Amino acid sequence: MKTRHFVLAGLTLALLAACAATPNNAPQASQMEDARATVNQVVQTLGGELKTALKEVGPAGAISVCQEKAPQIAAAVSEQKGVKLRRVTFKSRNPKSVPDAWETRVLQDFEQRLAKGETAASLEYGEVVQDGGTKTFRYMKGLVMQEVCMSCHGTRETISDGVKAKLAELYPNDQATGYLPNMLRGAVSLKKPM
Repeated sequence: MKTRHFVLAGLTLALLAACAATPNNAPQASQMEDARATVNQVVQTLGGELKTALKEVGPAGAISVCQEKAPQIAAAVSEQKGVKLRRVTFKSRNPKSVPDAWETRVLQDFEQRLAKGETAASLEYGEVVQDGGTKTFRYMKGLVMQEVCMSCHGTRETISDGVKAKLAELYPNDQATGYLPNMLRGAVSLKKPM
């Protein structure tokens, strides 16, 4: 009988130690999986729309995909999944893309991780935070520059005059150029109240 009590006590202590070792703000694996799938849905849908527009109307015409369709895609997926999605970056084209303090910290971490050789696919982070008194799951997935993005976000020398004119018309305070392939462009940010 004493042996069983020692075993149960040992198991209880091991469980308590495991719980104590898991940070209170660590998300569950299922939260990360759901967030990853949700963000991938948005990125793939937007990428498909962008590739189609580039073929059909060229780079200057395709700007409307990022300007108009990207927010619509994010809003539709947000409503469907019960989350809030947005794209954030340090070099914004749209003023709504400026990161908050939490997103800034994660973007800085992504830049450091990418500089140390991590792959673009690994640039993600999630945690549970207090947001205005509400426990909220937050997740970000890094967006790394792809070739398809270079016609509008590349260097001033590589962006066509037609694209420059359209960007100047639509985004007079544009900061979202000067990128090279595989640089961190920004991230998709997800919030879900718990």
